[in-house]
Amino acid sequence: MADQQAAASPQRRLSPRQKQRISRGIQYGVLLVIVVVLALLADWPAIKESFLSSKVAGEGLPALFTVALKNTVIYTISGFVIGFALGLVLALMRQSSVAPYRWIAAGYVEVFRGLPALLIFLLIGSLPLAFPGFQVPGEVYGQAALGLGVVSAAYMAETFRAGLQAVPKGQMEAARSLGMPHMRAMVSIVIPQAIRIVIPPLTNELVLLFKDSSLVLFLGVTASQVELAKFGNDQASTFANPTPILVSGLTYLLITIPLGYAARRLEARQGASR
Repeated sequence: MADQQAAASPQRRLSPRQKQRISRGIQYGVLLVIVVVLALLADWPAIKESFLSSKVAGEGLPALFTVALKNTVIYTISGFVIGFALGLVLALMRQSSVAPYRWIAAGYVEVFRGLPALLIFLLIGSLPLAFPGFQVPGEVYGQAALGLGVVSAAYMAETFRAGLQAVPKGQMEAARSLGMPHMRAMVSIVIPQAIRIVIPPLTNELVLLFKDSSLVLFLGVTASQVELAKFGNDQASTFANPTPILVSGLTYLLITIPLGYAARRLEARQGASR
């Protein structure tokens, strides 16, 4: 009799929401266990002495900001300006009716997106061997701007091309119907709209350039030309303590996190306005 009642009663099953809660709880539990185990195994006095030494960190001030951060910003902004201008030109060449222009732009984009940025910096440093007597204006600052610029231009070109294609064709047609020359219509109407569209991805490119500025150390910089990564490494070697490397990393984050947040806000605002 009891067996018949058990067979007749519907079998209780967990709902998808209940299964999801159980799965989430298990994941949280595993994560908590891992954190606790790591906290128990860590040698906190040694961590404080090796990575959080206030005395060693203070030795790098104020040069951390007045030299390293300043140079990092200079390298980044100058490289971004070159990349912006060259990338826009390449994007226009990709859309040109002249076939050789399209071939040159496409080849540039493929080559400089395919080569490691480090290799580009090494080649720029070796330019005097290929062109005796040639010097990039601005010495290390000019070489850094050129290296960052030619690499970022390949990525910005594709970003600009997407922005140009996103502008409705009716904008150009309306301008031409009013008697406006093609180039003037591009400069006055199409390009400004395309730039507004691609501001979020350009902000992300600025973040990437800020981090890639650490490659400047391969150009052979002096103490007054160091950027954040080189500065932190030199300080760590001087004091035999990795605290300056951690401080340099935190300084990077002071710039990159707000820029990344700004890019996400811009993307969200553009998405809401569509």
